[in-house]
Formats: sequence, structure tokens, C-alpha cells
Amino acid sequence: MFDYAEIIKKAEILVEALPYIQALSGKTVVIKYGGSAMLTPELKNCVMEDITLLKFIGLNPVIVHGGGPDITKTLDILNIKSDFVNGLRITDMQTMEVAQMVLIGKTNKEIVSLINQKGGKAIGISGVDDMLFQCEKHYEIVNGKKVDLGYVGHITNINTYALELLAKDRYIPVVAPIGTDKNGQSYNINADTVAAELAIALKAEKLILLTDVEGVRDSREGKILHAITCKDVHRLIEDGVIVGGMIPKVLGCVHAVEKGVGRTHIIDGRIPHCILLEIFTNKGIGTMITQELKPYHEKEKLI
Repeated sequence: MFDYAEIIKKAEILVEALPYIQALSGKTVVIKYGGSAMLTPELKNCVMEDITLLKFIGLNPVIVHGGGPDITKTLDILNIKSDFVNGLRITDMQTMEVAQMVLIGKTNKEIVSLINQKGGKAIGISGVDDMLFQCEKHYEIVNGKKVDLGYVGHITNINTYALELLAKDRYIPVVAPIGTDKNGQSYNINADTVAAELAIALKAEKLILLTDVEGVRDSREGKILHAITCKDVHRLIEDGVIVGGMIPKVLGCVHAVEKGVGRTHIIDGRIPHCILLEIFTNKGIGTMITQELKPYHEKEKLI
């Protein structure tokens, strides 16, 4: 017997997505792709299907990818030791050459190939192309002192011209987080930082960070906070609700929102089709950070 209930349920899901599709049509969405979402073929496929769907229904997705595990694996094969300071890899010239080779030549092209297999039209670029990311040496502060990390950079300027041409046409840009200084020297840049700064430069409606956690969790009550404001973030940090490695992620989101990005999202990349579930359902699955809790439509649940 034909299962009408199941078919109707699927139709209701599509109807729930309709107001979000209308609100986001023609808008830019920057997605930071990394973490566990990159580690299994099943999750890779889910993410690429989500991104390809976004393009076909009228959004302009731009992907910024990490690649730390691939870099570490290659360095291990070459017997090159990796050291980190505050989560950032110390990058000498030899390590920089490996990072550039892996990020641009391997990780980037694998993502492009996967999207193309799904029917999308992906083009891989890096911050070197058209001087997309101009940068300077980054110094990390440890115990009040500047630490030289080698060829690790911070962005000083973003040239979005070529990227916007691609994103607003039929293409899905896939961006490797490598930039250059005024002398043409390449630098490795933290992918979370690149995604946030690129979202600002592109005046994106959304910045989505795929992570290895479910979102911002209230450490006292154990529940996921699905929608919070920038003011909430500062209060929750002061109250000890947001702690540890989540602090720099939420502050990066706050920075993007304060510079004009409409909504930022921290979601669990280990959940199949996490992008679609977050941005096309009334409640979402992760944490959204925005300037004010203003819904796209009356049924959206922001509390």
C-alpha cells in the first residue's frame, strides 16, 4: 500500500525550507569546511551535496577549507616535525612548501572534484590567485610576549573581484587559505580566520563554520544554545558558560557579525547534511550568532 504519510512528511520538509530559500536567494554564504567533516567519504559526500544544492536553488556558496590532517600526514612521511603554539602550526620554509603543496595541490582539488561529481561547477583557487589575500607575518602572543611562528600570516587586504565574478556566475569557488605578502612570499593562514574575513569582504549573509562539536553548549545546563546575540556571547564568556576552545570561534563569529555579516553559524560537521538542517529548518541543529534575534519568517524558532 502506498505510504501517503511518508510522502506528505517529505513535502512538509520542503515547504518548511521555502521561506529560507526565498530569503537567501542571490545571497552569498561562506562555508568553512574542515574537521571531522573531511575525514570520511560519507560525510564528504553529504557536505558536497549540500553545497551543490545551495547553488542550484539560487544561493552563492563560497568554500574555505582547512587541511591540517593532510599537512601533518605529509610532514610525517617526510620526517618533518610539527610544533604548535595556541593551535597554530609553527611553519618554517620547508613546512610552508609542504603546506602550500598539500592545500592547493591536493586538498583543494579533491574538494573541487567531489563537487563536480555532484553536478556542480567548482573552481579551486588560493589566496595567491589575483592577490586574493594579501598578508603579513603573524606573531602569536604567549604570556605577554610575541612568538614568531615563521610563515604564518594574517590578512591585511582582500581583493574579492575575481572571486565575486565566479560566485555570482555559475561557479562554486573553493578557496585554499594561503596568501602572499607584498614581496610574493607565501604564508599559511588559519582557515577559520580566512573564512570570517572573506565573509566580511564579500558582504555575506551567512558564515558557517563546520566543527567537531554540536554548537555552543550551556556548560551549566548541558543544552545547545540554538540562537544567541553578540551581546549574549560576551555575557556567556564572562559567566563561564562559553569556555575553552569555543571562545575564539564565537569571538570570530561576533567579529564577522559586527562587520556586517547577517548570521553566523557553528555546526557539527559530523552530522550528515548538517548545512541543510541548519539553514533550512525552523530551529536548526547548531548555534546561530547574530546582532539581534530577528526571524526570517514567523515560524522560525530563535529562542
